[in-house]
Order: sequence, then C-alpha cells, then structure tokens
Amino acid sequence: MKVVAFAGSSSKESINKKLVTYASGLIKGAEIELLDLNDFEMTIYSIDKEKQDGVPYNAILFQEKLKSAELILISLAEHNGSYSAAFKNIMDWKSRLEGKIWENKRMVLLSTSPGVRGGASVLNTALTSFPFQGAEIVGHFSLPSFIDNFKDGKIVDERLNNDLLKIIEKI
Repeated sequence: MKVVAFAGSSSKESINKKLVTYASGLIKGAEIELLDLNDFEMTIYSIDKEKQDGVPYNAILFQEKLKSAELILISLAEHNGSYSAAFKNIMDWKSRLEGKIWENKRMVLLSTSPGVRGGASVLNTALTSFPFQGAEIVGHFSLPSFIDNFKDGKIVDERLNNDLLKIIEKI
C-alpha cells in the first residue's frame, strides 16, 4: 500500500509533523512518502493570479503526489481554530485542478496541539468538510497536550497510543 503522509503546517518544528511521522511509521508493510508543505510553496490563491499565471507548478506536483496514494495520512495544525494558512492555500489551489480535492482517497486524519483539546476544532472542521471534498475518512485521532504526551519521537501515554494503534490496525 502506498501512503502519502504530511502535516498541515509549514513550521520546521511542527508538532503535527512529529505526530504524522510517528503514525506513518506504525503502518506495517506500506510504502510511506512523507511530504513537507515547505516543498510546495506557492503564491496565495486568487482568481486574478490564476487568470494571469495559471495554476502553480507546485500545486500540480502536490496533486500528483496525492494521486499516487492509496491512503492519505494528515496531521492538521490548528491556527486560530482553523487550518494553517499554508495548508488552506494548497487546498485552494488544488481545488482549481480537481473539483473534489481528495479525489475519493481513503484518509486518516490526525491533530495535536500543546493544549488539552489537541486541535479538536480543526479536526472537527475537516471531519465535516473533507467528505464533501472527496475524502473517505477511515479513522481520526487527536493527541491532547503534545508536550506531555509525546516524547522521544513517540506517544508516551499508553491509552492514547493504543487508541492510535487501533486506528492504524484497521487500515
């Protein structure tokens, strides 16, 4: 199985990148391609820029990466209760290429934050909207209090780790 995994963040020290890297490593026998949104930087979406310059090459490249996946694994960063600007921008550009952004792909959605809600707001937004954008969500997981619950590259709270493992085992 080919898995494309990434964090919905452009932070070089992203806690969501740490979580998605850990979670993707739990998938047995899969080919994992871990993406970094920083490799797909592009101008902020506007219809005027699209008319003038067309869709950026990096949006097309990102789409090709997602098309190659049998499963997409995303850990969503929460910025002010919503998606990060980098993630929202790449979704906006990608929607210009394909009406259904997620192209009927199976997805596992993750989120984390330093707070006790673990990115629950952005995760709930994605759980509500992604199916309308062509996602088949096969699991979701939120890790609260990242600083307390994730150390040395792994989830240290046994109950939370088992919750994530149950989701991974189903895919």
